[in-house]
Amino acid sequence: MSTAIRIDVRSDPVCPWCAVGLGALELAIQRLPRIVAVELNFEPFELNPYMPAGGQNAVEHIMQKYGSSADDIARSQASIRDHGREVGFHFDLEKRTHFFNTFDAHRLMYWARAEGCQRRLAHALFHAYFTDGKDISDHATLAELADEAGLPRDQAREVLASNRFANEVRERERFFTRRGIHAVPALIIDGRQLIIGAQSVDYFEQALRQVAAQADR
Repeated sequence: MSTAIRIDVRSDPVCPWCAVGLGALELAIQRLPRIVAVELNFEPFELNPYMPAGGQNAVEHIMQKYGSSADDIARSQASIRDHGREVGFHFDLEKRTHFFNTFDAHRLMYWARAEGCQRRLAHALFHAYFTDGKDISDHATLAELADEAGLPRDQAREVLASNRFANEVRERERFFTRRGIHAVPALIIDGRQLIIGAQSVDYFEQALRQVAAQADR
């Protein structure tokens, strides 16, 4: 009998390593169908909570925020693309021209949990942003992605036009920040084990095996 494991995934849809980490985690889970039964729960984190409407040019933002040079950015983007290929995710960073505010995307993600389609929406957001270069702060785009993930488009529009789930998202952000989690991706396994960063498929597989073995004792 497989071991039930809950994994809280703290991530942001404009974080490339969050997309890589999710891909690696899912591949690890696929290797262990008879050992673990994993429930993924996505929690909010904003890389750029004060990003203005319209976003900011990606290269300009990275240079300002991290002090990176053009060569640094080129090397980083090559690494991101390589790691994406390893887990089956395609990054088209020439299309990803801007960083955007993701608070509304997180409000939809919070709603999607109750509707059972959080994981599908996470994938839709990553693909829209990193592969198609879409503005995932735009309400029309978000409503379209919500529809793709299984959420009613009209209700998504209503949520986005309102302030629904804003307080809940901010409280979840504070909850994890108070516990010292300030970087993403961050995975919390069964509320006990913390893994920071986009680890390899083998790493995640081993971690899941260890948790399952401990639960069986």
